[in-house]
Amino acid sequence: MSHIRAGAELDPARPAPSPRTRPAGLGPAEVAERVARGQVNDVPVRSSRSLGEIVRANVLTRFNAIIGVLWLIMLVVAPIQDSLFGFVILANTAIGIVQEWRAKQTLDSLAVIGEARPTVRRDGVALQVATGEIVLDDLIEIGPGDKIVVDGVCAEADGLEIDESLLTGEADPVVKRPGDQVMSGSFVVAGSGAFQATKVGREAYAARLAEEASRFTLVHSELRSGISTILKYVTWMMVPAAVGLVVTQLVIENNDLKDAVARTVGGIVPMVPEGLVLLTSVAFAIGVIRLGRRQCLVQELPAIEGLARVDTVCLDKTGTLTEGGMDVTGVRPLNGADEPYIRKVLGALGESDPRPNASLRAIIDAFPDSEEWRCVESLPFSSARKYSGAAFSEGDGETSTWLLGAPDVLLAPDDPALAETERLNERGLRVLLLARARRDLDDPEPARDARPTALVVLEQRLRPDAADTLRYFAEQNVRAKVLSGDNAVSVGAVAAKLGLEGTAVDARRLPADPPAMAEALDEGTVFGRVTPQQKRDMVDALQSRGRTVAMTGDGVNDVLALKSADIGVAMGSGSEATRAVAQIVLLDNSFASLPSVVAEGRRVIGNITRVATLFLVKTVYSVLLAVLVVCAQVEYPFLPRHLTLLSTLTIGVPAFFLALAPNTERARPQFVRRVMRYAVPGGVVAAAATFLTYLLARHHYSGPGALDAETSVATLTLFLVSMWVLVIIARPYTWWRVTLVASMGVAFLLVLAVPALQDFFALKLVGVTMPWAAVGVAAVASGALEYLWRWVGRRFPV
Repeated sequence: MSHIRAGAELDPARPAPSPRTRPAGLGPAEVAERVARGQVNDVPVRSSRSLGEIVRANVLTRFNAIIGVLWLIMLVVAPIQDSLFGFVILANTAIGIVQEWRAKQTLDSLAVIGEARPTVRRDGVALQVATGEIVLDDLIEIGPGDKIVVDGVCAEADGLEIDESLLTGEADPVVKRPGDQVMSGSFVVAGSGAFQATKVGREAYAARLAEEASRFTLVHSELRSGISTILKYVTWMMVPAAVGLVVTQLVIENNDLKDAVARTVGGIVPMVPEGLVLLTSVAFAIGVIRLGRRQCLVQELPAIEGLARVDTVCLDKTGTLTEGGMDVTGVRPLNGADEPYIRKVLGALGESDPRPNASLRAIIDAFPDSEEWRCVESLPFSSARKYSGAAFSEGDGETSTWLLGAPDVLLAPDDPALAETERLNERGLRVLLLARARRDLDDPEPARDARPTALVVLEQRLRPDAADTLRYFAEQNVRAKVLSGDNAVSVGAVAAKLGLEGTAVDARRLPADPPAMAEALDEGTVFGRVTPQQKRDMVDALQSRGRTVAMTGDGVNDVLALKSADIGVAMGSGSEATRAVAQIVLLDNSFASLPSVVAEGRRVIGNITRVATLFLVKTVYSVLLAVLVVCAQVEYPFLPRHLTLLSTLTIGVPAFFLALAPNTERARPQFVRRVMRYAVPGGVVAAAATFLTYLLARHHYSGPGALDAETSVATLTLFLVSMWVLVIIARPYTWWRVTLVASMGVAFLLVLAVPALQDFFALKLVGVTMPWAAVGVAAVASGALEYLWRWVGRRFPV
């Protein structure tokens, strides 16, 4: 079919532009000239930090500076055993750099796969190029779902409607005509056209905003902000405790200078929960790598955390529950229409749209185009309208105008064809109405008085993995809501086939009032005839009820909802606009990837919450021990080597394994409160038990080696109490958790049993009375811990 496309916004008195006279775009020499002048869209769209930024972020930290200074002091005044903590920090920093670098490489490789490739017209030929290859004055072709990647001026428009809500907040699409400005960051919702780039690179302000919004980032995370809050309070506690410790050890006790310095540093170093920040970064980085292997592009790091908190998933039907493709299973003429003629109309309608959606592609496959028919005007499909249209010259002098869309939108409520549509929808079939229009397409209401001509029946292909995915969400107490632009009965039938039971609701009957809408959303499961604006309103309404909402979609009608949701998940084959606003892109287009994505988020957040308690118990008991030593005006009971050994066996090694273990528990809010309600009593009990044993030992031992003997029994007590903290944190037990805890205990026994290790760590238990007293005190303290943590769980629930 030959056709001349004339948008409704053009002057009907003027002849429509011919494909032969459309602008050809820049030639090769013009492109080369602009590249040489630097007029290229060279804004770096980065998915991760550079190597230099990674190194700086892991090395130049406040706590690394504190520990680095203390380490240098210890290298000068004490044996190498008391400087082990510095080597541990070096290893931790190196691990953090390596893991984040691996995550960066994974992200960058996936970002190339998922990168938008705009279509530019050069020398009359349409080419797909990388966003960074666009030059000034390039002619860029656009269609439904395409993101505007640079600023420009509209050169061609065929029913072109652009949504600028992400920039201006205005919900209604804007009709664009030649000469109108188009802004980067907006996207096409209907029609097609082309625009000439007028601002590229850093000159395009909106593009720069979009880059900042979609850059891989570590901010806006409850977990990370909670850890920052904890570290701030830790710093405040450290300063007075450390000052008091320095004064006590160097002045009041009047000890040997080197020994006093060593014990002072031994008191300060464990106050710093340096491993907590490292493990958080490592857990996030490994989460990114694991998801990358599943072809999931994480565009914003906190998305992993958000997924762990999701309790409601909103799904678009097409492309999520069903595959993108459809099949025409039949045509049912209405009002005595001739079926061969209907097939000609459908073939012409399919050919009239240069960017057909899934329904129209199925019609194109089923009905051949008629060469004699010529398209003279078109009305592109839009999700808000629910129909498209075209006017034809039929080759025999006749002209006709046709509409194709939703029967319940185009038909009167009492039309008998709706009953047939309802029966087909109940079987999960999709039905379109072909109607002959009596009004022009540029009429404000082109569908009014249209004459129904045929029902086109399409069968949707269910995703084979959708049922299992929905079952997973049900088992995890995550509520699924289907929000679709299709007929509610049809969508409900599809959902029922996949095992998702619930009421199907026509969204046109939903109340506009947000509280009332939220109540209706709680009661329903499947919603049909949802407009793009309604999808966003429905997500907002769910959030107003305290829900953490993930939204999945692939079409331009999902963009607003994806942006409003706590977590937006886009399909890799979806429109550029959906991929641009989503935090996670499923590059393999597999809905079945969602459970693994949610599980990864839960693993990361659940485990970080778990191991944070280990680190902060150490911080609390270290500060309290320093305070008790200052108040009692005695020697600090530990050298740095003792606390390095304890930290490694009861925190460092176990925390690394626990942070990477499977965890399916949904993350809950109030991270700081959840962690500190256990860390404070745990640290208080550990400090009290250790200091009590130390005081008892000071009264028991005397002579030249008394301080070493006192240190050894204090170390034994602190180790046993810390091990019991680990025993509690490691629950529920599995074979590997039991093995992990047992191996840490065996390692400590080896230190006590092997003479060379005894000398290296300055640990030697003297006599029988005090070692057994230390075990007894630790046992009582462990019982107190069990009671206190259970009481805290009941008394201060979150």
